[in-house]
Amino acid sequence: MTPQPWKAVQRHVELRVRLTPSGGRDAIDGVETDAEGQAYVKARVTAVPEDGKANKALVALLSKTLKISKSSISFVSGETSRKKILRLEGEPEDIVIKLQKL
Repeated sequence: MTPQPWKAVQRHVELRVRLTPSGGRDAIDGVETDAEGQAYVKARVTAVPEDGKANKALVALLSKTLKISKSSISFVSGETSRKKILRLEGEPEDIVIKLQKL
């Protein structure tokens, strides 16, 4: 079975993302698996990686794509790294269904 880049935990979902800042457009480019076998959602944003601009653009992109509020998205780890773990607050089943449609 292919690993998923998300994990449902009680009242939220943890999502692994590989972000490409200054990527030419704001988009979700599917799922990739790294050398360690971890799956990540590939995302790109036009924002530059300085002063948290790329992270803010990522939150806005996920909020729009998944139709959840920006305030329900927070960083667990990786704020200064390409590979990030985000916490998506809400009903896990609903969020996972939306993620599977990506």
